[in-house]
Amino acid sequence: MFVHLCYNAPVCPRIAFILDVLCLFFVRMQVTVPAMKLTRKQVLTEAKAPDLESVRKLNCWGCKLTDISILSQMPNIEVLTLSVNSISSLSPLAGCLSLCELYLRSNTIPSLSELHYLRSMTRLRVLWLADNPCCGTDSSRYRLTVLRFLPGLQKLDNQVVTEEETALAHLVGEEISSPLKTTQKPVSTNGLPDADKDKHSLSTNFLLSDIRQELGMKQPCRDKFPSLNSQSPRSSMKKTHTLDAVLLLLRDLDPDELRVVHTETQNRLRTCTLDSPETLPDSPPQKSADILQ
Repeated sequence: MFVHLCYNAPVCPRIAFILDVLCLFFVRMQVTVPAMKLTRKQVLTEAKAPDLESVRKLNCWGCKLTDISILSQMPNIEVLTLSVNSISSLSPLAGCLSLCELYLRSNTIPSLSELHYLRSMTRLRVLWLADNPCCGTDSSRYRLTVLRFLPGLQKLDNQVVTEEETALAHLVGEEISSPLKTTQKPVSTNGLPDADKDKHSLSTNFLLSDIRQELGMKQPCRDKFPSLNSQSPRSSMKKTHTLDAVLLLLRDLDPDELRVVHTETQNRLRTCTLDSPETLPDSPPQKSADILQ
């Protein structure tokens, strides 16, 4: 018997949980759903499209899919729902460069190295990857690593990505090894080789130390660079790393962009020091847009 439960993504977590419970109920009732390959016929029937290149949206929720190789023939697909299946590799998605939304919750993706197949998707804005083995047990570490690797995401696991998270991910998010290299040396649960992780962390700390020295700033205590393995709250981590993230990002800006930052900083200082106007020169606030004209 073939069970095909589907719904239009995205959905609220409560509805997703109810559907997952129903799926488990069918399993316990000995309703067997054989592992299967996604076929051309299934795709065209579900998408109501004349051919594979015409498919823009496809919903294959809860189909017990293990083989999605047919997706390599669908370069124009934009919204794809593959949640609650048994998919372990994302390689067939490498050519789906038009993808904007991708739902992969509750599959068997073993490592974040599979995200390499998504890196060329410049239009990808929504990714739901939760409840896969690759997510590990440290949700903060996992989220920052994914956002560093896919900085264009606007929503991850049904949570909006903030500017602070993006900046923090650039600073402390871990690099992800290529799927082809994972068999050559041991990797951590999130797909990052331990040696590369330590090297990246060390080089980042040295760079921050040089920046602070150039600016005549005090060097922070060692505990200002906590490991992502620590159990400190996310809010505390943000406060600790925001300044360091800003200092690092400034090095990537060109002169015009730096002038915009300078103007915004002055305006912000005026707002914060209204009770002490003598601390800043008497000049009218400027708009960032005016600097670029």
